[in-house]
Amino acid sequence: MGELFRSEEMTLAQLYLQSESAYCCVSELGEIGMVQFRDLNPDVNVFQRKFVNEVRRCEEMDRKLRFVEKEIKKANIPMVDTGENPEVPLPRDMIDLEATFEKLENELKEINTNQEALKKNFLELTELKHILRRTQQFFDEMEDPNLLEESSTLMDPAEVGTRPPLRLGFVAGVISRERIPTFERMLWRVCRGNVFLRQADIEDSLEDPATGDQVYKSVFIIFFQGDQLKTRVKKICEGFRASLYPCPETPQERKEMAAGVATRIDDLQMVLNQTEDHRQRVLQAAAKTVRVWFIKVRKMKAVYHTLNLCNIDVTQKCLIAEVWCPVSDMDSIQFALRRGTEKSGSTVPSILNRMQTKQTPPTFNKTNKFTSGFQNIVDAYGIGNYREMNPAPYTIITFPFLFAVMFGDLGHGVLMTCAALYLVLRESRLVAQKNDNEMFSMVFAGRYIILLMGIFSIYTGIIYNDCFSKSLNLFGSGWSVRPMFDTRVNNLTWFQTLDENKVLQLDPAVRGVFNGPYPIGIDPIWNIATNKLTFLNSFKMKMSVILGVIHMLFGVSLSLFNHLYFKKPLNIYLGFIPEIVFMASLFGYLVILVFYKWLAYDAHTSRNAPSLLIAFINMFLFNYNDPTNQPLYRGQVIIPSILSSVNLSFLKKKLITSSLPHTLVPLGSGGTQNFGGIRVGNGPTEDQAEIIQHDQLSQHSENDEHEFNFGDVAVHQAIHTIEYCLGCISNTASYLRLWALSLAHAQLSEVLWTMVMHLGLSSRSFGGFVVLSIIFGAFAVLTVCILLIMEGLSAFLHALRLHWVEFQNKFYVGQGFKFLPFTFESILEGRFED
Repeated sequence: MGELFRSEEMTLAQLYLQSESAYCCVSELGEIGMVQFRDLNPDVNVFQRKFVNEVRRCEEMDRKLRFVEKEIKKANIPMVDTGENPEVPLPRDMIDLEATFEKLENELKEINTNQEALKKNFLELTELKHILRRTQQFFDEMEDPNLLEESSTLMDPAEVGTRPPLRLGFVAGVISRERIPTFERMLWRVCRGNVFLRQADIEDSLEDPATGDQVYKSVFIIFFQGDQLKTRVKKICEGFRASLYPCPETPQERKEMAAGVATRIDDLQMVLNQTEDHRQRVLQAAAKTVRVWFIKVRKMKAVYHTLNLCNIDVTQKCLIAEVWCPVSDMDSIQFALRRGTEKSGSTVPSILNRMQTKQTPPTFNKTNKFTSGFQNIVDAYGIGNYREMNPAPYTIITFPFLFAVMFGDLGHGVLMTCAALYLVLRESRLVAQKNDNEMFSMVFAGRYIILLMGIFSIYTGIIYNDCFSKSLNLFGSGWSVRPMFDTRVNNLTWFQTLDENKVLQLDPAVRGVFNGPYPIGIDPIWNIATNKLTFLNSFKMKMSVILGVIHMLFGVSLSLFNHLYFKKPLNIYLGFIPEIVFMASLFGYLVILVFYKWLAYDAHTSRNAPSLLIAFINMFLFNYNDPTNQPLYRGQVIIPSILSSVNLSFLKKKLITSSLPHTLVPLGSGGTQNFGGIRVGNGPTEDQAEIIQHDQLSQHSENDEHEFNFGDVAVHQAIHTIEYCLGCISNTASYLRLWALSLAHAQLSEVLWTMVMHLGLSSRSFGGFVVLSIIFGAFAVLTVCILLIMEGLSAFLHALRLHWVEFQNKFYVGQGFKFLPFTFESILEGRFED
């Protein structure tokens, strides 16, 4: 249970693997996913490592499988994914896999080549069929006397009677339908109007064999005179990518050719159908196992890539590897190594030897489907230092609670909870569907965060008594209007009073249904009060300060456990104690004053209550005789004086650390943290961490050589002390965003109800029911889009900032590097990375 609050204890171990069993042992380690291999050959080029040929062979098999997958998707064949997790194939099985994939790729390529050639031939025959049919219609039309008389105008009228009729040449072909207008204009300009063009559209679409797209084409026939025009016409046709086909001149020849073309088309269609059926059978057979093949190949590639990280013994019989692993999982790792040795048939066992090292281990926090989302929130700020306090367990409660303080609405909380419950209850089906939508995947990964945010929003909505900007009157009101009217006067005077006064002021000293505070939440009468905002602003502002101070004091308290675990007593005396005293004596005192004012003043004495803000400012100014602001209690001059002296001594205690070496500076009071700024990042990698550690060690050695300069260190420490003090003030003020976001959400909800829903409820007729149905749909859409999604995202980001900056920087450095074990799980999820 203690490991929940800290990262796992890690150790550096050395693995001695026999050459014949190394492959199986690494594959077993990949199945359990508990070790992180270190690269023992950082200076060796990737192309010069021992298993580079095997990696290339795996990449080639992966390429062939991607080609098969592309063909399967092109044929719209569903790929079967049974969720099977096959074992890693043995090295001797690689030859069989390569032969299978080679055969499948060659067969598909041959089928595609033959099919493309058959489709091209089929397209040509189809176009020729349409040409023969259309040209026969053209020639039939040309035999019309009117058209013959029109065509004779191409010759000189004086020579019509003396010369025999000219015989015109012609070419026929097919062209894309959208190019016809441009094609016609080009013929007219180049040939100067000495050609005659006839064209007709092909009604049916034709399949392009190269791309598989459906295209629409037109048949054309061009009549001309002379070889020169014939050359020009053919060049223009070539430029417009028109297909020209031979067309007989006599009707009998055209009829015989059309019959032959029809016969060939029928035969070709039969061959195409058989080819397509064969292709479908091959692809359907491959679709059943392509996912399993992908997993096998990528597992093999990952194993060989990992083996390249190992060193080879001089005897070439043993591989040496170094791994980071959790101490609690050492038995599981040993058992996996034994399974790998038995599977390979080796008689020499593998050796796992723990090593002593001064290197910083990686940070590993065990998570499950519930805690993983909250751990990701923490890791987004920075990976924790090794064995540092983990903020994730506390974030499980504080994060949705602070979100709900800003999002407090009973109705919106119920909608959010229902949406999250749907994702939680159907998570197994949704996981099996494997939705690739990035937005849905992100929301689904945080389903438990959304569920808790919705539940806490229901709670805060009850406290605020706010449900879609309306109050729930469950217990009546604690206010009474009876003393405003004289019971001796008739009812007519009461109504006259109500008509003449739009606003009535209630007396808080007169009790209504209750003689004490409201049972739970805010009294519903405040929903119709004109000074509603004034009352709620005061309540929510003080509540924000109280929650913020408690949250920050808790964060400072957690730093104590870090100092105790790392055995740094000086950090406790010179860091933690001054910090906690400073914050408690100032802001803790302010919280106590808030509670004291709530308890000490009632409805009769509330008019004489002094201002807390003025009293707090006077405390800093040492002004204890302010005539405009009376003291809250007797002896108020003494306690702030004591607290102020304590705060002044805080600076002295912090400056004591300036006389000590830099390595004894308390954590959280300078050096690695910036209390006033924001530092967001995932922290360094293992290699970067080693560089940083090396630089720190060299810096310490250089500092030891130089004389210790008290003045420089004192100024440096004084700056960080002032920065911490100012940071506490700015962080406390930052929690006022709880008040601001809650106010903004409530006002947006009220505006949406007033401007949208109120319009539909104002009508009493039957037509108003229809209008109400339409308006309610618009109200629901706007509620989901604006208040649930946009406002929810805004409150989420602000709660994220409060945890990263105001809470975690009190005890969490976040400069470690993450434990990245060698595991096959990422392959099954489709996130394979070398």
